[in-house]
Amino acid sequence: MKTRLRTSIPSRLDSQVTDKIALGLRLGLGSVFIAGGWWKLARAIDPLRSEAFVDRYMASNGYINSFFDQYLFADPGALLTPLAFLTILSAFEFAAGIALLAGAFVRAISLTFAFMLWTFVLALPVVTAPGFDADAPSYFSPALLVQIRDIGLSGMCLVLFNLGSGAWSADQRLLGRGAPPTEVNWNVLGLVLRLSVAVVFLVGGLFAGYDHIKTFVAVPLLLVAVGVMIASGHLTRAAAVAAFAIVAWYCLGKLDPAMSAWDYVNSVKREMAYLVAIGVLIFFGGGRAFRPSGLIRSPMRSILGHPQRA
Repeated sequence: MKTRLRTSIPSRLDSQVTDKIALGLRLGLGSVFIAGGWWKLARAIDPLRSEAFVDRYMASNGYINSFFDQYLFADPGALLTPLAFLTILSAFEFAAGIALLAGAFVRAISLTFAFMLWTFVLALPVVTAPGFDADAPSYFSPALLVQIRDIGLSGMCLVLFNLGSGAWSADQRLLGRGAPPTEVNWNVLGLVLRLSVAVVFLVGGLFAGYDHIKTFVAVPLLLVAVGVMIASGHLTRAAAVAAFAIVAWYCLGKLDPAMSAWDYVNSVKREMAYLVAIGVLIFFGGGRAFRPSGLIRSPMRSILGHPQRA
């Protein structure tokens, strides 16, 4: 590990390395969608649990605000009911997770979810009542911060989209498709990946204590420090080791004998993907793009790019 932490940060990766990264991201993201999709689908198709499941999403403090409720389900006779919508969405999520694990249609699925993961930011309830005077002091966590882990997952999906399916995939073995470029610019994709991880730690540390903000440990400054180091691109591997330990410790802390295995996996599904992404940063760094040292040495080139050749 010491040798790995001290090796230089690559700017480009060959296809053998990107195959490994693509496989890791596929397994991590696929696990998220399988766990979340099946957990929701099992409740949607169960007559005894479907009503409570719908209420959880459609309630005033649920995941779908009244604007979309009225827009999508205003007509009582419409075929698209809240239950039908959530069932279809859950089934698609579950099927997409299986496809990612198998390596089928990886680029199409990863690009689709790169945008779909932002939908909760749009759909989360927000208060838009001008002049409303609450009796008790209150605050509302911005949807972007509440869903910051999904935003990070969106970045991972974009990295996977650019890498392709990898060698160990149905796309390549059966369809002859999905191969990565011969050489990948890791400066760009590494920047996307390290920011996808860093934002979760920064939000968790800077907004610790706010409702629904995920904080992995009870030391906010530790999260901020790790987030800043990963985002900066300096000492990325060392910071990633600390991040891996923090997330792994959080996952261990979620173990509960009273919880079923599936419920446990669902409770840490996003963290499984983050462990994979952090592992990639440990082994391959986060590239050299937009690091403070480069911005200081060559601010014009870092921000505006290389000068045009005559």
